[in-house]
Amino acid sequence: MSSGLHPTTDPTKMGLGRSIAVLTSGGDAQGMNAAVRATVRVGLYTGAKVYFVHEGYQGLVDGGDNIRLATWESVSMMLQLGGTVIGSARCKDFRSREGRMKAACNLVKLGITNLCVIGGDGSLTGANSFRTEWSGLLSDLVQDGKITDTQAKQSSHLNIVGMVGSIDNDFCGTDMTIGTDSALHRIIEVVDAITTTAQSHQRTFILEVMGRHCGYLALVTALSCGADWVFIPEMPPDEDWENHLCRRLTDQRSRGSRLNVIIVAEGAMSRDGKPITSDQIKKLVTDRLGFDTRITVLGHVQRGGTPSAFDRILGSRMGVEAVMALLEATPDTPACVVSLSGNQAVRLPLMECVQVTKDVTNAMAEGRYEDAIKLRGKSFENNWNTYKLLAHINAPDVKSNINVAIMNIGAPCAGMNAAVRSAVRMGLIQGHNMLAVHDGFDGLAHGQIEPITWTSVTGWTGKGGSMLGTKRTLPGKLLEEISLNIAKFNIHALVIIGGFEAYVGGLELVQAREKYEELCIPMVVIPATVSNNVPGSDFSIGADTALNTITATCDRIKQSAAGTKRRVFIVETMGGYCGYLATMAGLAAGADAAYIYEEKFSIKDLEVNVEHLLNKMKTTVKRGLILRNENSNANYTTDFIFNLYSEEGKGVFDCRKNVLGHMQQGGTPTPFDRNFGTKMGAKSVLWITEKLKDCYRHGRIFANMPDSACVLGMRKRELTFQPLSELKEGTDLEHRIPKTQWWMKIRPIMKILAKYDIELDTSEHANMEHVIKSPLGK
Repeated sequence: MSSGLHPTTDPTKMGLGRSIAVLTSGGDAQGMNAAVRATVRVGLYTGAKVYFVHEGYQGLVDGGDNIRLATWESVSMMLQLGGTVIGSARCKDFRSREGRMKAACNLVKLGITNLCVIGGDGSLTGANSFRTEWSGLLSDLVQDGKITDTQAKQSSHLNIVGMVGSIDNDFCGTDMTIGTDSALHRIIEVVDAITTTAQSHQRTFILEVMGRHCGYLALVTALSCGADWVFIPEMPPDEDWENHLCRRLTDQRSRGSRLNVIIVAEGAMSRDGKPITSDQIKKLVTDRLGFDTRITVLGHVQRGGTPSAFDRILGSRMGVEAVMALLEATPDTPACVVSLSGNQAVRLPLMECVQVTKDVTNAMAEGRYEDAIKLRGKSFENNWNTYKLLAHINAPDVKSNINVAIMNIGAPCAGMNAAVRSAVRMGLIQGHNMLAVHDGFDGLAHGQIEPITWTSVTGWTGKGGSMLGTKRTLPGKLLEEISLNIAKFNIHALVIIGGFEAYVGGLELVQAREKYEELCIPMVVIPATVSNNVPGSDFSIGADTALNTITATCDRIKQSAAGTKRRVFIVETMGGYCGYLATMAGLAAGADAAYIYEEKFSIKDLEVNVEHLLNKMKTTVKRGLILRNENSNANYTTDFIFNLYSEEGKGVFDCRKNVLGHMQQGGTPTPFDRNFGTKMGAKSVLWITEKLKDCYRHGRIFANMPDSACVLGMRKRELTFQPLSELKEGTDLEHRIPKTQWWMKIRPIMKILAKYDIELDTSEHANMEHVIKSPLGK
């Protein structure tokens, strides 16, 4: 069933005569404000009236001052705030029919027939039952004389759209719920701080994270910090877990590790359904092993703080999709939730998602743990499988006699080390010998190659930069030396982790296969660069960390203008010719414009932007933020734009400029980059192992087919391998960017949220999809 509109529909008139109310309910989550802001602004853009409902369902029941008209300015400076500005409350009144009648009466009187609910599964289920009994409520209200027949006719149908705001990521059908990524940021900050003190004293730390019925936070934290053990409700440990845990901890210590980390979800339980508490684990470790053990319960810290860049973008994109879904809904459309799958916005029937979420709880209660993990979705299952493989060394008895070399190419970025660590460990588990190549292709040519072991990559997940060392040198002029060293060190496969140079370098090696037989080995390129410009992948390792750095800096810059008023900041971002960072940071930081190479701009566009800011300064919002990608235009430089704005804004606003520079490449990796790097590293080595079997002929390895040298990339919804040679056609090699880039489609959202009067292409809106009910037997 398609909800795509005919392209001729004018989006700025879609909402005329309609009213939308937005409320946040249940537990708060970082990023809810971004969703509220986007819902309000896109609603106003379509010509609709938009109302805030303060204090969740309680405000809906109490009415009066709790339901207020929203304006464009009323959602300004909300983007970087955690929690929910419009308040949330648990509401008993709404559970009774009497309470719901009051709520219906309040909505009808204001002519509101579209409700956008941001909350967890309880809040969304409540919204659905409200919608189901709507006509019954109206007829009762007419009977009681609370509303007139005409009012009832005008509001005969209630449309509901949900956005899932929950830090637990416990709602099935959605890859990520609003708030999850920010909660992981809080947890990882704590884990990083704790590991430093634990190492000093050789301690064991038990960290308890939120997740009463869902172990997502615990699982991703364990993956992101290389924890020794994780307890999650979906998969209780085996019967003999106490002995197993103690064996694992002592084994880690005997390998030279100075600390142990155990992650516990608050809902963790044993196979017989009894809770497993942090105190119980501490007693076990202290009594049996005598280790100095400490417990840290993170509690509400996880809900707090500023939202991550991902949550702001997620909230903003969901807000746009929610308004479109509401305005396109008919009485026959089921209530839906808007969500992200990969990087695609999707709409899913609300009650299907709720049902699958309940199925997980039932599966856990009935002891069908494998089913519970499958029902949680592909992303959860992948995380679990990767964790199981990498958590502890289970080296095979038989060695494969295969040597796999790993190298970093190009500029360093956060998350590279996580990919190296998981590739090394996965290789060792497969029985291969792993070799580290230092300083990129230079090192490969000059023999800077040495074995790398399980313990040598301990603790690498959370380290920024490149531990192996990296250079931008391409292999073209070093092919002779490289092929000699591949023969000398008997290298059978190559994992290349890096940016655009890694892709081009891999391509040069493939093209040289005709001349140098030594290069006929399987190769895989893992995209790792802040610029996110590697062909074959929608995301690169390192881009999320850079994006959060830029966003946090823009927040501070905007805040500095709060006191001075009437100030415009011009901020220059990295990215080469790729405008990903400038665009996404623009969306996450609430920029007024983002200049990029891919979207050509002229002096007329600059004039429009200046005019827009001059008008903005007349409102209550007296600051502006302009982002410019470093290579967006050779003549309209950052200095030029700064001078132009300074001159044109004289007497109205003054300007400041900031060039962010190399701080964008540094820092510790974000949870996303740690997790993404870990999964990519592991998957690349599993692929190589299979490829080596295919390429083994007459007692030696010979790989010369195009599909033996691939880029491992995230495409839409899954990790895929694409031959380097096939990607060449879709790549602008001169400007080092792919010819088509998915994120260009979300640029208009940034402009609409900054109050530009532009066309939003509504022809490509998400269709209603279905949740795959039973994953069993797949």
